Amino acid sequence: MNFLQSLAQQFSGKPIDWDDLEEALIRADLGVPMTMRIIKTLQEREAWALLGIGDVIKAVRAEVARILPPRPAPIHRANGKPSVILIVGVNGAGKTTSTAKLAHYLMHAANCRASVSAPNAFGVHRMEPLGRERHGRAAHRGERAGANESNALQQNPSGVMLAAADTFRAAAIEQLDVWAKRLGVEMIRGQYGADPAALCYDAYQSASKNKVDFLLCDTAGRQHTKTNLMAELQKVKRTLGKLDSDAPHETLLVVDATTGGNALSQAREFHSALTLTGLIVTKLDGSGKGGIVVAIQDELGIPTRFVGTGEQLDDVAPFNRDTYIDNLL
Repeated sequence: MNFLQSLAQQFSGKPIDWDDLEEALIRADLGVPMTMRIIKTLQEREAWALLGIGDVIKAVRAEVARILPPRPAPIHRANGKPSVILIVGVNGAGKTTSTAKLAHYLMHAANCRASVSAPNAFGVHRMEPLGRERHGRAAHRGERAGANESNALQQNPSGVMLAAADTFRAAAIEQLDVWAKRLGVEMIRGQYGADPAALCYDAYQSASKNKVDFLLCDTAGRQHTKTNLMAELQKVKRTLGKLDSDAPHETLLVVDATTGGNALSQAREFHSALTLTGLIVTKLDGSGKGGIVVAIQDELGIPTRFVGTGEQLDDVAPFNRDTYIDNLL
């Protein structure tokens, strides 16, 4: 993620070439508007001809600090009703896995059953379970009995439920089922090809009946350019709104940091259709850029709420601006 390292190497010991600097900053996915502001700030200095790479790095860090919020807003519990979190994104971004990780995080954060270690190099505090992981068989719609419902909720006192709303891929349903069993949480599922909006409707009713705190809806991965599929997501949102005018309480877009500028395009389209409340950024540890989180915040005002840096359930945590800035170089 330390995308300023290549910049430092490129201009070390030589004068700044403005065209090369502009290209390097854009290549780091900071975005054109932010890049031009940084260059303008540097060029307005009286002794700009004597500027070195150290001045550039200071300017970049200052601009990043100005753009990114100091702390991401936490996920709140709704009073007396389920907090609904809609997870959206394109195919391959890590959406289903991120849904499971977020469920794990909420389970531990809600019950104060985790400790926070030192932040790693990606602006993330790693969650470390203090107690033994809870395991249990996830109950399923149409398959569960009352005793199973009771057992699932006893094993999941934090009240997290998953909804397998990616009904167009049987593999996605099975993948989320595996995660649900590992987490020991209940999962609501339907038949392959079922209406996702109707499934989310049923999931909300079940969550409300069982006094579940958080309902996480894993939606179908889709390309942001597919208008009919985006309309389907809007239908899911409208359907949830019929049950609770505030639902979904969070709409989080999962983006892959390695996709660069394409992630910004995805954020534009999803935000236009759904009004996003935040990002879950995956593969930030594998990206030599990482500036995309700044570009999306700068242009769209969408904050990075969580970052995933691995395949384990606890490889996710709230985004930390200060650590992110410290590790730009």
